[in-house]
Amino acid sequence: MRLIVTAALWIAWAAGMTAAETPGGLARVVPEYTGAEAAGGGVRLDLELTQGVPWRVFTLADPDRLVLDFREVDWTGVDPALFAAEGLGAVRFGAVRDGWTRFVADLDRPLAVEEAGLSVSALTGQASLRVFLAPVSEAEFDARAGAPEDPRFDLPEPAPVEPARESARDGPLRIVLDPGHGGIDPGAEAGGVTEAHLMLTFARELREVLVRAGFEVVLTREDDVFVSLERRVARAHRARADLFISLHADSLAAGVAHGATVYTLSESASDAASAALAERHNRADLLAGLDLGGTDDVVADVLMDLARLDTQPRAEALARAMVDGIARATGHVNSRPLRSAGFSVLKAADIPSVLLEAGFLSTPEDLERLTDPDWRARLARGVRDGVRAWAAADAAEAALRRR
Repeated sequence: MRLIVTAALWIAWAAGMTAAETPGGLARVVPEYTGAEAAGGGVRLDLELTQGVPWRVFTLADPDRLVLDFREVDWTGVDPALFAAEGLGAVRFGAVRDGWTRFVADLDRPLAVEEAGLSVSALTGQASLRVFLAPVSEAEFDARAGAPEDPRFDLPEPAPVEPARESARDGPLRIVLDPGHGGIDPGAEAGGVTEAHLMLTFARELREVLVRAGFEVVLTREDDVFVSLERRVARAHRARADLFISLHADSLAAGVAHGATVYTLSESASDAASAALAERHNRADLLAGLDLGGTDDVVADVLMDLARLDTQPRAEALARAMVDGIARATGHVNSRPLRSAGFSVLKAADIPSVLLEAGFLSTPEDLERLTDPDWRARLARGVRDGVRAWAAADAAEAALRRR
């Protein structure tokens, strides 16, 4: 006997459960009974789980995507090729926030959720989720698309724009390190190495170096979990950060690049490669299935631009100091180590923010360096020296800025 639960009912039931009543352990995907296939002019998706879990399903537009959220599913050993079916494009899955995992499938044509239900075996507790997508017009797809309102998933309230904070604070300088990507978004990949894992490792190593130098350090993520770009900035605000450093190690589809590069925010990129890099970074939220509709606020943008008049020169000074420190510590930086582009994660108006591309996984020499703990230790010391030099100069200039 199996109990059939629709998406809306299952979410309502799960939300009302006590911790003791919630299914225990981590549900796992059973690949043998999982996949997708064309059916009835649309697509049928089947997902077999070792136990029932709270879940929800919805579609998003621009680009068209199917999103399934679960609390919580282990996708280990699942091949995205299982979901190859006419109508479905690229598929990705993984952690999207603490305690929740997400499945995202690009849609090659307008397909809306016509049926969705999860059945739980009363004998084994194993659960079967079936979603049927039916063809619709683009107008109907757009009208039905959108994430359901849910305080567990909504983006944080916009942080107020505050006056630029001076680094001459009572107590140690507080630095927020932002290891890029994570969870459902692994970032660049090469030789079995993912950018998300490598940068989390480096962030932990860098934190230790900075703490020993007398700084306070907070990470935007401590585990392999997805954090949206807006939440990364919001976490820096909640920590009342004096500095924000985003950590990445990208790859290039064409051409060769190597060596560390430090980026600051700019509406117009310093070069075509930087523009392409920023576009890829800024698409992370889309790839993870976030609904970004209605997030523009022209008035807030104007206020933040005014605040950046004070903050941006300090960020540019930080970038120069970091490049100098890294060059001295490692003897190796990019031929153009100072660049700028429109990275969304650098848009905190009141916190000097930079993005460090530690190297490029697509370049064998950089991949070898970045996977070498000794080389990463030198890179961390270079960042520390740069931050230390910047802090001293910034404190000396604080009195002049106040005048």
